[in-house]
Amino acid sequence: MSEAASLPVQPWMRAAETTAVLAALAAAGGAGAARFVGGCVRNAIRREPVADIDIATTLTPDRVSKALTDAGLKAVPTGIDHGTVTAVAGGKPFEVTTLRRDVETDGRHAVVAFTTDWAEDAARRDFRLNAVYADADGLLYDPTGEGVADARAGRVVFVGDAETRIREDALRILRFFRFFALYGREAPDPSGLAACAALKALVRGLSGERIAQELMKLLAAEDPRPAMRLMAQAGVLAEVLPEAAGLARFEGLVEIETEQLFQCDAELRLAALLPDDPAAGDAVADRLKLSNALRARLTGALGTDERIASWMSPREARRAVYRLGVQPFCDRVLLAWAGSERHAAAIQWRALIPMAQSWQRPSLPLTGAEVMAAGVPEGPLVGEVMREVEAWWIDHDFTDDKLSLVEQLKAVAQGMVY
Repeated sequence: MSEAASLPVQPWMRAAETTAVLAALAAAGGAGAARFVGGCVRNAIRREPVADIDIATTLTPDRVSKALTDAGLKAVPTGIDHGTVTAVAGGKPFEVTTLRRDVETDGRHAVVAFTTDWAEDAARRDFRLNAVYADADGLLYDPTGEGVADARAGRVVFVGDAETRIREDALRILRFFRFFALYGREAPDPSGLAACAALKALVRGLSGERIAQELMKLLAAEDPRPAMRLMAQAGVLAEVLPEAAGLARFEGLVEIETEQLFQCDAELRLAALLPDDPAAGDAVADRLKLSNALRARLTGALGTDERIASWMSPREARRAVYRLGVQPFCDRVLLAWAGSERHAAAIQWRALIPMAQSWQRPSLPLTGAEVMAAGVPEGPLVGEVMREVEAWWIDHDFTDDKLSLVEQLKAVAQGMVY
């Protein structure tokens, strides 16, 4: 195993919770029994924030669990068949996974055998920049010999043969584009891109949940446009999102977010890829097993029942917000803006959003009792009268003139009852 320069010792390496887990594993297996691996090492090399801390170990899962409990820590068998035990120290979780090699793979699941060989464990990982280990002192171990350099340079290259890695788990096709969106600073690895294109049909065998999780992470990248262009060119986007209507509006939305300093919004970016048809949102939500909240947001954003334009008057905008709700209105504004000549009316488009967010949506100042007092008999006709009066009230910009509202009620009631 090749060794590279050490990392500067990171605060998360010296945190009390981290040292407690490492000490427990070392007590059971010796000083070299555990090393940091994956995202925490990659991000530390790149001097980026570290969120989750993963640990690889030569100890088998049963010995990991015993070592943790003997040290007074909690051990949760979260992925025991694949060698993963979640250690909990001071309320903080750490995924501890035994070194593994693949025995059998089918593109979705793998049967693994445990090993004590760090190079074998590295050989089954997806990309070289994720196959770097670090010990408690920050010394880096790079079995592929290229992982540290890839992490620093922003290269996403499969470990070993790209097609072999993809056939082991087809989700790696999407991970290739997601990691390129997050870290790619050079041209994409040609062999990796070719393998993704050649094996793109394998993503059809993946569960909707796994595809959705990877796709949303990709869309949450600061600028996923280059990666999405590559996905489209490779034919992968058509496999993952056959409803996609093209990249133009999606690219426009990312441009708006960047230029106008809006927070990136993965959910709306997904909507921007789809046609303006709530049925498309429903189809995607069904296939990818999206949450009810995301389904509702997609279908609301893709509706066409209200005309949205940059030149809407305040009165027209208030009416649309009242009928749609604040979130769907703002989503439709951004999608319409992204699909337009973005620079021509940027000030007008942008002004619609704070207007919607600050406007207090009023309630119709009319009760069923008042309708019946106007001579409308109890029953379905009460609702019809209220809807008729509400339409008048909306057209009159939500007037708070109660007298005018009552007069309109009387006129509507008289016309419906007599």
